[in-house]
Amino acid sequence: MVAQFVEPTMRSRYGLENHGFTRPGNIFWNLATPMLYELAIRNREGTVAHLGPLAVRTGSHTGRSPNDKFVVQDEAVKNEIWWGQVNNPFEESAFENLHRRMMAYFQQKDVYVQDCFAGADPRYRLPIRVITEFAWHSLFARTMFIHATQQELSEHMPEFTVIDAPFFQATPEVDNTLSPTFILVSFKHRMVLIGGTEYAGEIKKSIFSILNYLLPKKGVLSMHCSANYGENKDDAALFFGLSGTGKTTLSSDPNRILIGDDEHGWSDDGIFNFEGGCYAKVIRLSPEGEPEIYEKTRRFGTVLENVVVDQATRRLDLDDDTFTENTRAAYSIQTVSNADESGMAGHPKNVIFLTADAFGVLPPVARLTPEQAMYHFISGYTAKVAGTEKGLTEPTATFSACFGAPFLPLHPTVYANLLREKLQKHGSDVWLVNTGWSGGPYGVGKRMSLDITRAIVTAVLQGDLKDVETVEDPIFGLQVPVAVPGVPSEVLNPRSTWSDQAAYDAKALDLATKFKENFRKYADQAAPEVLAAGPKV
Repeated sequence: MVAQFVEPTMRSRYGLENHGFTRPGNIFWNLATPMLYELAIRNREGTVAHLGPLAVRTGSHTGRSPNDKFVVQDEAVKNEIWWGQVNNPFEESAFENLHRRMMAYFQQKDVYVQDCFAGADPRYRLPIRVITEFAWHSLFARTMFIHATQQELSEHMPEFTVIDAPFFQATPEVDNTLSPTFILVSFKHRMVLIGGTEYAGEIKKSIFSILNYLLPKKGVLSMHCSANYGENKDDAALFFGLSGTGKTTLSSDPNRILIGDDEHGWSDDGIFNFEGGCYAKVIRLSPEGEPEIYEKTRRFGTVLENVVVDQATRRLDLDDDTFTENTRAAYSIQTVSNADESGMAGHPKNVIFLTADAFGVLPPVARLTPEQAMYHFISGYTAKVAGTEKGLTEPTATFSACFGAPFLPLHPTVYANLLREKLQKHGSDVWLVNTGWSGGPYGVGKRMSLDITRAIVTAVLQGDLKDVETVEDPIFGLQVPVAVPGVPSEVLNPRSTWSDQAAYDAKALDLATKFKENFRKYADQAAPEVLAAGPKV
């Protein structure tokens, strides 16, 4: 029975012994999607939902475990890494010991191997290998990364390897971890060790962190953003934003070509996708508002994480957040009808920073000066609202440097300086778009309608706002258009949408102060003109 899954022609000559494996069980090399489905079902890892997606649960970990992620502190990187809360140092000897214990754990256990690439541009792509304990994790890796050809598979030589064992747990007092869960990145050993968590997103984000270390050294800006283009590849746009701001939704535009939904590089030749798949949040997904993404939840090959499935009919309930708000769908970008499979385009004409301001004080759209672009890029602001996290009862300001702080091995100013160079060289316009609340804060005002946000983004991308008259926001210093096609003019001035304008002033000042307090940690490395581009408190 096992032999039907083993494909010798799909096997790399670079064996698992090179990663420390000794006497594993069956090794399933680069299995295709149908084979991985069969094994996942046979192993009771998931169920097939209505119309064919594979529905899985990730146990107690329904999102990343940032406190359990460490970077091995060795001589090669100790003076380069942005050490601190994001990059916790880990001793090399402890890494090597934990690796040995993982190798002992894998003896006589079946493993699943995917040899693939990260980076669509052949000049910068990274050969990677993902070795997993679960068949569905192998399917996730196959879906999210770029496939190797038959010829490339036999010669595949991974430059970085992820070893993923969800059922293997660390012993903190022995392994120097904080909990039984661990995500360890070693640039010297060119390896990532993941254990104690079934959340597959750790695999994807570990590779992103590695690219964020390697590519800036080559003059490539690595970015946590989605991207698309219009009539041609020189009409590209980037969408930065944290979870829940609309990054995936707004880049999935039927009138534009999708390049990718989450991770990209910007080289001297243009932009390129890091991945071969999309990883979309699907909680309360609407077939009217997000038809392209909704369709992907109803097809074979999609992996659905923590989506509630009726056990009798196998139909999905995308509105049910019983397991988590962070329900996800992983699907191949090749299944997106208007995607560019090359994953490459020219330099972006427009760069959009998305924020979901739950305080209701930022304008729905504003044009940023280059200095303001630097300030808001380093700030990476959005807001969390009640219900999205346990214990959260009111809006909370969230700042994540470069809209992706958990994945930045280097100091944020490294990426910000690269962004400034790219913007100046290629003349890209930068915009701040608020997809959050209007007319008051969360609980009082209303969330900006998707139709209004789409109209704003369309106006930006079509160049309708390039020369429009603007007024300056007195607190945030932003240049706010006085008119946007298809958008009621009264919506554009957030203060005028509040019934109590004195309350608006107080809330705006409160948020501006939070911006200032957050930016203090970067002030010593930021240029004076960038510091001056912040809110006027």
